[in-house]
Amino acid sequence: QVQLVESGGGLVQAGGSLRLSCTASASGRTFSTYIMGWFRQAPGKEREFVAAITWIGGSSYYAASVKGRFTISRDNAKNTLYLQMSSLKPEDTAVYYCATSRSRGQYAKDFASWGQGTQVTVSS
Repeated sequence: QVQLVESGGGLVQAGGSLRLSCTASASGRTFSTYIMGWFRQAPGKEREFVAAITWIGGSSYYAASVKGRFTISRDNAKNTLYLQMSSLKPEDTAVYYCATSRSRGQYAKDFASWGQGTQVTVSS
């Protein structure tokens, strides 16, 4: 069973930056996965894809809405996934979740294990 714990959310002004972290662990075994990704969910909206990366190799892909502003990365030795967010906008306000997947997808149904989420609020 995989456990994911997000951190790093908070309140930031528009144009500012934040870095989210997601630490992974697996009960009784070494953590491994094919893909790790970030999703977000704003109040009253569906959960949407933000970015994802292959755990081995580091190949990444992004939603069009964040490309050029957000950077996903990982530290395999620390079992930690990151999301560096820059030039933040009020519309980036949401709960951000990390998740794992066995396939290169962009839909929430493609991802299996989820963290509890961390709130990001961008003020105008």
